[in-house]
Amino acid sequence: MSLPVQPSKTSAATVVPLMIALLVAVFAFQLNASMLAPALATMETELNATAAQIGMTQTAFFTAAALFSLFLPRWGDLIGRRKVLVGMMIVTGIGCIVAAFAPNVTILFLGRLIQGVAGPTVPLCLIILRQQVTNEKQYALLLGIVTSVNGGIGGVDALAGGWLAETFGFRSIFWVMAAFCAVAALSLPFSVKESTATETPKMDWLGVLPLAVSIGSLLMAFNEAGKLSAANWGLVVALFIIGIAGVVVFYNIEKRVKNPLVSVEYLGQRRTWALLLTTLLTMTGVFAVMNGLLPNLAQDVDNGAGMSAGVVSWWTLTPYALAGLIFGPIAGAMAGKLGYKIVLQIGIVLTIIGVAGATFLVGTDSHLAYLAMSVFVGIAYAGIANIMLNGLGVVLSPADNQGYLPGMNAGAFNLGAGISFAILFAVATSFGDNNGGYAAGMWAGVIILAAAFLCSLMIPRPETIKDTVAAKNLAETSAK
Repeated sequence: MSLPVQPSKTSAATVVPLMIALLVAVFAFQLNASMLAPALATMETELNATAAQIGMTQTAFFTAAALFSLFLPRWGDLIGRRKVLVGMMIVTGIGCIVAAFAPNVTILFLGRLIQGVAGPTVPLCLIILRQQVTNEKQYALLLGIVTSVNGGIGGVDALAGGWLAETFGFRSIFWVMAAFCAVAALSLPFSVKESTATETPKMDWLGVLPLAVSIGSLLMAFNEAGKLSAANWGLVVALFIIGIAGVVVFYNIEKRVKNPLVSVEYLGQRRTWALLLTTLLTMTGVFAVMNGLLPNLAQDVDNGAGMSAGVVSWWTLTPYALAGLIFGPIAGAMAGKLGYKIVLQIGIVLTIIGVAGATFLVGTDSHLAYLAMSVFVGIAYAGIANIMLNGLGVVLSPADNQGYLPGMNAGAFNLGAGISFAILFAVATSFGDNNGGYAAGMWAGVIILAAAFLCSLMIPRPETIKDTVAAKNLAETSAK
């Protein structure tokens, strides 16, 4: 369906410096998220630590990123989005420096926690972009460019991280991250206009606390459950109870406070719960397949291709990330013509086909087959579905509270990633006697993705909701 007549396009003189500054900020976050992956073994050696201890520092970063994502975009609505983004870059840079000087795992853990402040960088950049680019087709294209980086910088970030760790030690990686944070903090004030919501009441910190406790508890519960037989199931149950209690307390606070983080009215609307469910289920269905089951199968001598650890990324993770990076802007352009919802559904359907097709790789030793499947799912999920889920979080938000939905959606992404590893690996382990259980885990992903598609049917189109920026832009253009 074609969109109605749009406001005029923002000039290149404004868009180019704006996009450069936003992309540097996104690069800074993405490097924090993915550049360390190939350096974990080096960090173990240089810090005289165990794999479990280093793994905890990674968990600390992603958990902190999820929690900060819940409220920083909304805080930006109230005190200034550019101000909050610049502050995030400065604090993240400080975290990088702390980690670079870390003499032990404890200080590294602290540094990674501080770096988690960068968690909502992408949604906040998309909200800022929304303020300066009002033409829907132009915004959709630029959104695709910004968001495509979020899936990994074509795998180059991981490759560069491995080279830096091997050549200069793991600390050099943190200095590169700090440099990007510094460049972002310096460039943003010159190319990004400050903006806030039309009304700027006090921040609902009372609501932030139980929501953060709830999501944090659930994330830790799924991380623990992912250990399967080694998990402390008593702790998992306790964390789940705390997580559910946090949701109940949050809901009751939001009903009573004058200026809630998320009004109860918004929580009950399809734009909120349908999008969050779709994001959660999509991530759950695909994340552990592409970041765990498929690379593991590719390295399995008995059931897969028997690739070495040194080359498996070249045939799976890197082409997956590259495909998403290249196709992201194309998906954005498609959304400008067809609408976000339709393009999202195309992406989910193609992802279902891709994950189902990956089950046939069990017993196959063809490297090209793994490459083809990784590229296909990279286009379908990283290049289409992921882009649209991020975009919908912004374009579905009400004009007076543009931070709440992108923030909660970021939480859904992170929660889905944790659930994905817990559920899909549990299924794979249960069917371990059947060719390693890889196909069973992938079919579980297909079922969950099918549920995500059904949920996507209930997501409303942004231009049909009167209080969105898209609807208001169209109304203003029609009135001229």
